[in-house]
Amino acid sequence: MPRLRQLAPVAGSLAAAAAVALALTGCVPNKAVAEAEAIQVTLTDSSCAVKTATAPAGPITFQVTNTGSDVNEFEVLAKDKLRIAGEKENIGPGTRVNYVVQLAEGSYFTACKKGMVGNPSSLAAFTVTKGSGDTKSVSESKQVAQAVTNYVSYVKDQTGQLLTATKTFAAAYEAGDDAAARAQYPAARTFYERIEPTAEQFGDIDPALDLREADLEQGQEWTGWHRIEKDLWAPAGFTASDPAARKTLGDRLVADTQRLYDLVSAKDFTLTLDQISNGAASLMEEVSRTKITGEEETFSHTDLWDFQANVEGAEVAYGNVRAVLLEKGATGKATAKKLDAEFATIDSLLAQHKEGDGFVSYTQLSTPQVKELQDSVNALSEPLSQLTSILVK
Repeated sequence: MPRLRQLAPVAGSLAAAAAVALALTGCVPNKAVAEAEAIQVTLTDSSCAVKTATAPAGPITFQVTNTGSDVNEFEVLAKDKLRIAGEKENIGPGTRVNYVVQLAEGSYFTACKKGMVGNPSSLAAFTVTKGSGDTKSVSESKQVAQAVTNYVSYVKDQTGQLLTATKTFAAAYEAGDDAAARAQYPAARTFYERIEPTAEQFGDIDPALDLREADLEQGQEWTGWHRIEKDLWAPAGFTASDPAARKTLGDRLVADTQRLYDLVSAKDFTLTLDQISNGAASLMEEVSRTKITGEEETFSHTDLWDFQANVEGAEVAYGNVRAVLLEKGATGKATAKKLDAEFATIDSLLAQHKEGDGFVSYTQLSTPQVKELQDSVNALSEPLSQLTSILVK
């Protein structure tokens, strides 16, 4: 599923990544969990059915089967039906996946989303009962607590920088200073791209800020970064917004960013270990889905900025949980070694396409260069997809 400063790569520095972390929602397969222990979920084109409506607190595995004709998404929503406690996207027709999510005692809702657009459907109450207790060692518990603390601090910092950058960008856009706005656009967006899975937890904020034209539903209002992008890189035959419309779009962008900032800055805002690790995997899914294809920045072709930010966010998330991973025996150590190497590889590949403080236009990449990046994304995504199932054992 943002910078006004120079691009200062977070990716590539595990020391920096361990100091701060990106927390996000998402989901990953848990191959270690026996099928008999998983909660069966069946998705169709019109509904989703969860076999049982209760489970004990802790790591919960849903085995999700899509029997429909379209790609689908399975979600676990918080009690308010807005915040996402966990989600598994891109479940293709005829496929079955295991999805692991760490849930605390409380009330939730399960839901699905055919085509991964629009509002969740088939909402059903799901109750998480008291678990059997925390079996983690004192050392690991402290590491987990530190990982969460660091990530929350990171998200708050990125959101604050996003708000500042967005205000400056919107002012240039509303004033008709297109040269300044075009220069600021990709840099400001990197703050958002690093923490996008967090924004996706808050209902309508992500579509308000980051909806692409290709994903618009009939009658849906189009606002946010990509609507403004179309004005700044207007294609042939398109009439850009007049000053009044620009003010409306710019003010709305700032207002929606302020909403995100306020939610993240709330005293009760927090995240869980699995949200951090699942978020890392989710960011790489985002790269594979829209950045590699060049679909994210249809008009500006600044996809490599977003690509880099997604990788940075994933690496910060991983760096934050790496110490916990290393406590998970031989499997954890082997996974950490693999992730260290794959992050280093993708960082190096992206560096080849740098230009000044940013990147070349995505249209300048050759087919072999795109394939090289795609192969690196796939190689990184595989061990990331196993991260949560290892961490929550």
